[in-house]
Amino acid sequence: MMARRLFADAWGYAPAGTWSAPGRVNLIGEHTDYSGGLVLPFALADRAHIAVAPRDDQRIRLATPDDTVDLDLAALGPGSPPGWAAYLAGAAWALREAGHDVPGFDLALTSDVPVGAGLSSSAALMSATLLALDDLHALGLDRAALAALGRRAENVVAGVPCGAMDHSASLLCTRGHALLLDTDTGASRQVPLDPANDDLALLLLDTGHPHALQDGRYAERRAAIDAADAALTLATLTPGDIGSLPDAWTHDVRSAAAHVITENARVRASVDMLDRGDLAGIGMLLDDSHASLRDGLRVSSPELDAITDAARRAGALGARMTGAGFGGSAIALVALDRVTEVSAAARRAVPGARVRAVSPSAGASRDD
Repeated sequence: MMARRLFADAWGYAPAGTWSAPGRVNLIGEHTDYSGGLVLPFALADRAHIAVAPRDDQRIRLATPDDTVDLDLAALGPGSPPGWAAYLAGAAWALREAGHDVPGFDLALTSDVPVGAGLSSSAALMSATLLALDDLHALGLDRAALAALGRRAENVVAGVPCGAMDHSASLLCTRGHALLLDTDTGASRQVPLDPANDDLALLLLDTGHPHALQDGRYAERRAAIDAADAALTLATLTPGDIGSLPDAWTHDVRSAAAHVITENARVRASVDMLDRGDLAGIGMLLDDSHASLRDGLRVSSPELDAITDAARRAGALGARMTGAGFGGSAIALVALDRVTEVSAAARRAVPGARVRAVSPSAGASRDD
């Protein structure tokens, strides 16, 4: 295993074990997870792999194929360390802040989750590390608790105001299912999702134009949703309530609220269709979700709009951006006999785009 070999090369001895965690695709339910709303992600086969061994001091040593970092546990905190190391060292910070006496560790990381593609590469790193530290120190934390710690670390150490979905998806998803997660109560259930059984495919359309969640635009949209949610608990509202939103709200706050309210309704409708075995029926909901994200919340990008438009024109049943937006990836629901045409159209629309079929895969695990 590459992570195990990298560990031995970097640190000169064998790790205690290896763990991995997946990236995720959000089928529907975007920008709802930090206002207590509903999300419906599934895990990708793409995974972050880590090899880890505990230390008996307060040092954290991290290695990737391109870099190494040596850190002091006592120096971890808001904004420290910067960059990719925040998602690995941040796991230790969150556990210690929660009262778990976790010492230092050596770690080596390899990952095939694309970075900046809207597929939660950062949550994969954090989730794998949290699971490893929980196992190594017999902490006995359940996966929902680990997911909450991952969100805490990403918010504080990495400085990204993400919601509950990404780490929950990486830790809780199961093969052949999407995860319906109520981010208010934490309740979840596995919803069967197997496109091939219905002669369908879910195509991942990676535009090749990465997003950057720390450039301020994500935080601005988050602030608008937070302002609306503080005044009216958005997760309790239905589309019929949109006409009664306060007149005093700014256009941005009103539009953000309308997106969250209608997106929660789209998640409920999607789950109802999947429970009835009507995967094809959710295509129109994917289209509606993209329109709301593009026009209401304004988190799409020219490339995301172009690639989803091209997929629809080529015969996709529906397509939407997935992830926080401002670049990254989209998904398209496509009949198997239209995969070649839709894939070609997407690549023509956004030169350099990477298109592949994806299916719901397993969540985080110890590998050896």
